[in-house]
Amino acid sequence: MTLATLLVFSLVALIAIITPGPTVLLALANGSRHGVRRALPGMLGAVLSDFVLVGAVALGLGALLAASEFWFSVVKWAGAAYLAWLGLRMLRSRGGSLSAPQGDGKAEAGADGYSARTVLFKSFLVAVTNPKGYLFCSALLPQFIDPAAAQAPQYIAIALVFALIDFLVMLAYAFAGSRAARLLRGRAVMWLDRLCGGMLLALAGSLAFYRRASN
Repeated sequence: MTLATLLVFSLVALIAIITPGPTVLLALANGSRHGVRRALPGMLGAVLSDFVLVGAVALGLGALLAASEFWFSVVKWAGAAYLAWLGLRMLRSRGGSLSAPQGDGKAEAGADGYSARTVLFKSFLVAVTNPKGYLFCSALLPQFIDPAAAQAPQYIAIALVFALIDFLVMLAYAFAGSRAARLLRGRAVMWLDRLCGGMLLALAGSLAFYRRASN
């Protein structure tokens, strides 16, 4: 893999990532509600999912989803249901904390109900239950892989670049959310939550009707 190839991949990845999707919407909502610093665990969860995604494509999971109607449907409906649940919770927002204390997690949850573990888990789960990501990367990534060279180092390089771009885009969304909440004040967090919730519901609906290209 040449530097030019990696640069072209970076541009394609940036275009794909910067388009509002579930993880960047969560980064926007987390930034408005908790601030940029406390939104970082959500970004980490999404970055971890990037490595899972690229690794799964390298191992052929994307091809499995493209070939198997059953497994594609399992992942699709799990992802759509989770997105819809998150969207409904955010639509019902009153401007308070998105995360509520769970169990006896006093170490993770503060007085406002914030839990770094919960924020991380939400972003991670949203990304790994989206079959569009697997199919998209299965179609895209092999085009940048040199079959005559060792593939593992190439997939590692792609994963690192993809994760870095994803993190920077989410950081920008979280910063935008934080700034909007500070400038608009008052009920800004509630309305940002509802906006993101509505978009997550729309994404859940589009995912529910999404079909494999082979169909």
